[in-house]
Amino acid sequence: MAVYTDVNEDQLRAFLAEYDVGTLLSYKGIAEGVENTNFLLRATGGTFILTLYEKRVNRDDLPFFIGLMDHLALKGLSCPLPIVRRDGGHLSELAGRPAAMVSFLDGAWLRKPQPQHCREVGQALAAMHVAGSDFPIRRVNGLTVGDWRPLWEGSRARADEVQPGLKDEIDRELASLESGWPSELPEGVIHADLFPDNVFFIEDRLSGLIDFYFACNDFLAYDVAICLNAWCFESDGAFNLTKGMALIDGYVSVRPLEEGEAAALPLLARGAALRFFLTRLHDWLTTPEGALVVKKDPLEYMRKLRFHRQIDSASEYGLRTKDLSK
Repeated sequence: MAVYTDVNEDQLRAFLAEYDVGTLLSYKGIAEGVENTNFLLRATGGTFILTLYEKRVNRDDLPFFIGLMDHLALKGLSCPLPIVRRDGGHLSELAGRPAAMVSFLDGAWLRKPQPQHCREVGQALAAMHVAGSDFPIRRVNGLTVGDWRPLWEGSRARADEVQPGLKDEIDRELASLESGWPSELPEGVIHADLFPDNVFFIEDRLSGLIDFYFACNDFLAYDVAICLNAWCFESDGAFNLTKGMALIDGYVSVRPLEEGEAAALPLLARGAALRFFLTRLHDWLTTPEGALVVKKDPLEYMRKLRFHRQIDSASEYGLRTKDLSK
C-alpha cells in the first residue's frame, strides 16, 4: 500500500479551493505504488489524481517532473496533464507535503501482457523519447552506474542472508559493469520506470503512460533495456523472445537504434537488472515487518541479471539488423 500521509476532508476542500475544478465529491487512497501518497479524487469539475510527494522525492526535482508531463502532454503523448492552480502554478502544499494534481487517465494496467501490448509499449517509449528531445530542463539520473556502489554498500554485509554467495557475485558484477559501462550513446529524457503498472490499456489499446517520478536524462537505449527486463520475462523467469522482438519492433518503428546502442544493449540490460535488484534488496532488508509497503523479491532481478550475462548480441532479444539506423 502507498498511502503514507493521511488527509482529511477539510484539508482537501481547502486545497481544492486553489484550483478551478469545482467542489469535492469523493476521494480514496490508491494502494499501488511505493514512492508517494496518491489519491483518486472526484470533484464536480472532473476526476483527478492527487499526489503528495514523500521524503524520497527531492523537492528540487518537482519542476522537472511536472514540467515534463506538461511538455509531453502538449506534444500529444498520452500521459497525465498537470492541473494549473488559479494563480498559474502547479505545485501546492498539503498535510505538510508538496502536492500536485494531474488529470485522470482511463484504463488499467495488464497483469499478463502479450506481444501486441509489448509492441505498443515500444512505440510509446520511442514516442516519448522523440517528444522529450527538446525538453529544456535536465535531471541527472540518481540511480545509474555511478550510484550503484553506494547503494550496494548499504546492503552488502547482509546480502548472503537473502541468498548464499550473493555478496561475492554482486561484487564481481558491479566491478564488471563499472569498468565496461558505455560513455558515448544517444541521450535524452527517459522514463526509467516503465513497468506494466505504469502503462494503461483499454482492452488492447495503450491509453497512457503514468508515474514519471524516476524520469531523468540518460542513454535512450537504457530505457529500452529497462523495458526488456520489465515486460519480456514470464512468471517462471524465462525470457520471451516473441515479446522482446515485439517491443523492439515497436520502438524502432518510431526511432531506429544506432549500431552502438544495439551493441551496448546486453550490457545495459545487465545494468538495468542490477539497478532494480539493488533497490529491491535495500527495501527487502530495511522495510520493517508490518509496514504498509509490499516488499518485492530482489531475487527476481538477480535471475534476470544472470540471463543477460549469457547474451552476446541484441539479436538474442529480437533486434534485427535491418532495424538499425544507417
